Amino acid sequence: MAAAEPSQHLRHEGEPTVIADGVHVTYTERGGAGRKPHTVHAVKGVSFAAYRGEAIGLIGSNGSGKSTLLKAVAGLLPTSAGRIYTRGHPALLGVNAALMADLTGERNVILGGLAMGMSRKEIGERYADIVEFSGIDDKGDFASLPMRTYSSGMGARLRFSIAAARSHDVLLIDEALATGDAPFRRRSQRRIDELRAEAGTVFLVSHSNSTITETCDRALWLEAGSLRMDGPADEVVAAYDDFTAFTSTGPKTRKNEDKPG
Repeated sequence: MAAAEPSQHLRHEGEPTVIADGVHVTYTERGGAGRKPHTVHAVKGVSFAAYRGEAIGLIGSNGSGKSTLLKAVAGLLPTSAGRIYTRGHPALLGVNAALMADLTGERNVILGGLAMGMSRKEIGERYADIVEFSGIDDKGDFASLPMRTYSSGMGARLRFSIAAARSHDVLLIDEALATGDAPFRRRSQRRIDELRAEAGTVFLVSHSNSTITETCDRALWLEAGSLRMDGPADEVVAAYDDFTAFTSTGPKTRKNEDKPG
């Protein structure tokens, strides 16, 4: 398969925030129950440049390398070949703002804010907005309760709220928006627009194609670790939908469907 070329509609003259140059990522999975460890080639020769003000969605089948690529951009996984260049310190949501189950929501906001690079003064000024944005107190005073009492969705919303409370050169979000209700998703999308307007770049991994097209103007489609398409989000999502429909029904079925009558 030929290397994916960026759409002509996405040529940029501004300053890049992330450059991936022929990136390969491999890692070893430990064997269990008598199985031997084996090497996984998760990302294969991926190249792209991301620019200030962009929101870029990453789509692809399960195991296509999306989350691995985000971790490599964040500097959490080394490249086995190729290079990644970034501006500032990319923040991977859920890692930088790692929350602790035995601590209260309030204490986690403080520690998470410090992990995201905020001062104690900034955290104090933004604390009420962070809690309100997350919605964890909508049904009670959960900010004063340990995180272990939260649902997984509440924890994910709080992580996003902490991470989005300050501007970032590069913010990497992996599936966080899938856990919220419609009002939270709308708030999140507005906040992503604000982050982009503040000259940041946002990467979003989501299995919801509607979230990608509503939130992002550009998308990267990874399949089996390779970059298959890079272009406007609606075009890339449409191509991916066609691909998944074709592979799920099979070429013979699709041929029959295409026949008139």
